[in-house]
Amino acid sequence: MQERVKKLQEEAGSKTVEASAGGGMVTVVANGRQEVLSIKIDPSVVDPKDIEMLQDLILAAINEALRKSQELMKEEMARLTAGMGLPPGLM
Repeated sequence: MQERVKKLQEEAGSKTVEASAGGGMVTVVANGRQEVLSIKIDPSVVDPKDIEMLQDLILAAINEALRKSQELMKEEMARLTAGMGLPPGLM
């Protein structure tokens, strides 16, 4: 079972999720290990007079990407443990 979990973690680490904020003005890509791989910022959203808005967009996109990454891992674990007869909520 440990080997299967390790393999699952490696496979999930190679999968990516993408999230954006501000109608696609900020896009973040993360992997299944919940590591942020890239951040893309549309130049039109860079306004020196409104840095706070850009910061908020970046935070929103990162948080959504990490949420999607966690969901990806949860789905992968559910697939791994399907049919094992584990009590609900254990995984």
